[in-house]
Amino acid sequence: MLRGYYTAASGMLAQQRRQQVLNNNLSNMSTPGYKQDQGSMRAFPDMLIERMESKSLPTKNNLNLPVRSEVGSMNTGVYMQETKPEFDQAALRETGIGTDIALLNGNVPDENGGLFFTIQNEDGEARYTRNGNFTVDGEGFLTTKQGSYVLDQAGERIQTGGVEFNVTEDGILEANGQATPLGISYTNDATQMVKEGNANFSFNGEEGQQAPVNARNVEGVTFNTRQGSLERSNVDPAKTMTEMMSSYRLFETNQKVLKAYDRSMDKAVNEIGRVR
Repeated sequence: MLRGYYTAASGMLAQQRRQQVLNNNLSNMSTPGYKQDQGSMRAFPDMLIERMESKSLPTKNNLNLPVRSEVGSMNTGVYMQETKPEFDQAALRETGIGTDIALLNGNVPDENGGLFFTIQNEDGEARYTRNGNFTVDGEGFLTTKQGSYVLDQAGERIQTGGVEFNVTEDGILEANGQATPLGISYTNDATQMVKEGNANFSFNGEEGQQAPVNARNVEGVTFNTRQGSLERSNVDPAKTMTEMMSSYRLFETNQKVLKAYDRSMDKAVNEIGRVR
């Protein structure tokens, strides 16, 4: 009986976590370059159920032998194992603003490969983003809307001298008579990237995983940039709302099961187990 409590409760907790992920996706539907998260559900290890009985043998001493037969397995619940962002290319939105730059995937040789703009956070550490909603600060450096510096191919800050500059399709920023390649990074396994807010990512790969490198130095990798446009988020609002409704129904179903167990326990304690 108590096992049923835990199974139903685990289902409710898993769907609650799934609702949080879907709600966060929907909240960032208008964030440029946002990559939606997908939750991975996993069942707890199965429990093997066996029937244990004895068989009497027609002997002088009336010998009994233990007999065990397999009934089957039983699952004890479910939980959300992890959430991973999906790095599918989203549609572009034309803004006509010169500081907006969209990054388009070309050829990516690895199945989970990903391309990113390289930026520098306030601690001077490299971070990665698909959000090309850039601006120029008071010193003439190209930055994100949150103030992180956009880096070039050499890992240096980009001086534009103002908002009047040109970006070619191959990611070369032309300003002040100089041509500066934007820092476009490539990782062969984007699933190792960790979200940090504002559509930014850090690399948290395990030992042996390749950290993001200069995409221009990776054989087979191609990309394009488009000035005056932004990549939309890859959140499908209709699909997300449908998944939220499905998750709510599953939560509600587990809740009803939990209430049924509660009524059964109440009857067992207060009626069946009553001492007369």
